[in-house]
Amino acid sequence: MGSGAAQRRTLTGSWAALGADAGRIRFEVFVQEQQVPPQEELDDRDAQCLHAVVYDSDGQAIGTGRLLPDGHIGRMAVRRSWRGQGVGSLLLTTLMNAARRRGDTEVVLDAQLHARPFYARHGFVEEGGTFMDAGIAHRVMRRRF
Repeated sequence: MGSGAAQRRTLTGSWAALGADAGRIRFEVFVQEQQVPPQEELDDRDAQCLHAVVYDSDGQAIGTGRLLPDGHIGRMAVRRSWRGQGVGSLLLTTLMNAARRRGDTEVVLDAQLHARPFYARHGFVEEGGTFMDAGIAHRVMRRRF
């Protein structure tokens, strides 16, 4: 566990560049913690996405997320020992800024119900009803720029 945002660095790039680190975090969070079947966690869209990975001062990957070509943000995952320390906010801000830079006017995500307050703090608004994805309740949330 680390103690300051200054000790963290965020990289963005392709799945080819960041997939090994992103994949390890996603496996730990989604498959091991949340019991998502591995075949549902990985998909063919990773190759099309911009990925973000946050590293601690020791160079260990501690959080990840992705931005799809259609403006969806997904696969946001932070290692348990780093939650509540701003890693998720850093990832989300990085991905939103990337969307703005490429000209997107909004971003959309499918939030697990427990994470809705986190996304709301970043300006996301809930839409529609609750739906299940990989056995976990979600709700669509949108942020316009």
